[in-house]
Amino acid sequence: MPLSVEEREQFLAEPHIGALAVAARDGRAPLTLPIWYQYTPGGELWVMTGRHSKKGRLIEAAGRFSLMVDRLEPTVRYVSVEGPVVRSEDATLERLREISARYLAADKVEEYVEFASRDHGEQAVYYLRPEHWYSSDLGSV
Repeated sequence: MPLSVEEREQFLAEPHIGALAVAARDGRAPLTLPIWYQYTPGGELWVMTGRHSKKGRLIEAAGRFSLMVDRLEPTVRYVSVEGPVVRSEDATLERLREISARYLAADKVEEYVEFASRDHGEQAVYYLRPEHWYSSDLGSV
């Protein structure tokens, strides 16, 4: 059964690990990788990744991507969203802290931010405007 607009937006706002998919080139299947993301109901979704990574280069080239999140308990539920990249910007320590705090315990955030800012290279934030939604709650199968 599809989720209502409110249910799917609220589910997407929860801190799931997303599966980002972006068109690849040269006859390859889409590149699909796990990623942290941020979303506020009614707003834009954003992800942070290496500007010069394969994922970053493909997002720049395609100008759009999709993201799927799911869970198995207490019910099997998923939301998938796809749309255009409406803007990108250089990642900041503020954005890195925000996304890290969404997924890590509070006492681990600063250590991770220090590590990531030192070792991950130049990062970019890509903003997606949700255009197409797919969702379902399959109950407890």
